[in-house]
Amino acid sequence: MRTRRRLLVACLLLAPLLSGCFASAGGAGASPDGGRLRVALAFAPSQNLSPYGQDGYILSRLGVAEGLTRLAADGTAAPALAESWRADDAGGGWVFTLRDAKFQDGSPVTAAAVVAALTRAAQAKPVPPALGGVQLTAVAAGAKQVRVTTGAPDPVLPLRLSNPALAVFSPKAYEAAGAVNLLGTATGPFVLKSVDGTTTATLDRFDGYWGGRARSAGIDAKFVADGTARANALRSGQVDIVDALPVAQLASLDKQLVQLKVTPRTTALYLHTKSGVFADPAVRAAAREAIDTSVLAKNVYEGYAEPGRGIFGPALTWAAGKRIAPQGRAKAVRPAAAAITIATHNSRPELPEVAQVLQQQLEKAGFTVKLAVLDSARLDSDALAGKFDAVVSSRNVLLETGDPVSVLASDFTCAGGYNLSGICDKRIDDAVAAARPVADPGRRQDAVMAAEAAVLATDAVVPLVHLKVAVGIAPSVQGTVPDPYERAMVDTGTHR
Repeated sequence: MRTRRRLLVACLLLAPLLSGCFASAGGAGASPDGGRLRVALAFAPSQNLSPYGQDGYILSRLGVAEGLTRLAADGTAAPALAESWRADDAGGGWVFTLRDAKFQDGSPVTAAAVVAALTRAAQAKPVPPALGGVQLTAVAAGAKQVRVTTGAPDPVLPLRLSNPALAVFSPKAYEAAGAVNLLGTATGPFVLKSVDGTTTATLDRFDGYWGGRARSAGIDAKFVADGTARANALRSGQVDIVDALPVAQLASLDKQLVQLKVTPRTTALYLHTKSGVFADPAVRAAAREAIDTSVLAKNVYEGYAEPGRGIFGPALTWAAGKRIAPQGRAKAVRPAAAAITIATHNSRPELPEVAQVLQQQLEKAGFTVKLAVLDSARLDSDALAGKFDAVVSSRNVLLETGDPVSVLASDFTCAGGYNLSGICDKRIDDAVAAARPVADPGRRQDAVMAAEAAVLATDAVVPLVHLKVAVGIAPSVQGTVPDPYERAMVDTGTHR
């Protein structure tokens, strides 16, 4: 019963999230091949396409890399390189049985190769957010089985292993010290052939893919930070698929070109707690009280968002009914002309406008506000280094693992790898630690909301809006993957 309960956690915890609504049109089928797909992505590689950071999602979305599992649209772990798995109560951890598959360099996917890949990911610095607080160890349990343990029991390990940072590459990828060689060493339906810095990437079909031959001959990807330029490229027929269309462009685009996705994406204001003005909880409370999130939802996002209620928004349909009011918040103290810098990036064009509205609202409350708009790669590194007083960022809160506990661990614990606020609070760490081993779905949800309340009580983060995401798709394109977790864009059935 304990094993069965573990296996139900992911399904019951996240199944309300659009279950069954995002099935791919996929399957290679017997239809004629399509031409090459032209794709415009908002976010360029920021770490030389290292799979262990945000660039891993580029590899996932373009169908290059995959891990033992994948995150299905209903929030459950689905088979990928592992065809099945089971909780191993006797030996500890989980045992994954591999399918027959090949790497893009022709070598077979073996237990030894998987162990090497997972070990390399576990040793990456900084630690990938999906492994925050987890001591992952992988060992071969035969030619086709891998046992994965995590120190303390992890009831959502199959979900965790779906993260792109835990993608499996062939031994050839790790021959050189340092960077992982991604050219022709992954297992997905498309082979990465070349990358031109932060401008373009070229991919060809991998005919030996275990899931069947892709319909498209390849993908020509462009990285286009300017949202208006992406929309214009779609409008003029220069590209087939565009991600992150700006809200301001939606009214002028043909409705047939736009696909709206309800996602667990929250735009939030992260207040730096280690130093500066917002090291004082009372000043953080004053900032929170000064912000009117309804203005952002109505005016900036033009109704394509809801005012922020918490870290977890309405896409998790159980969250609102279990939300706990934060306790022990500091009493707000209006600052005496406190000067702050709010930073954001422009790859999501609404964010600078959000920052401008926040500037106006906070200045009315007595702050002196300077804005900084950077590219997304620099923003993350500078924010994590504590170079700004506050950061406006848009985050798919289930992106890393599909598990709410994991995002709380990576974003808000002392050891978190993506802690933009720099918050380190024993109450938060204890609440996240208490939630981590809970296997019963209802109790895990309760523990998640208790941890959320502990985070909100510090005012280290101010949830601003929960939003929908718009993707552009040309009428000639079929079989796209409108993934609510924003990890997948194409598969074997995507073609034009």
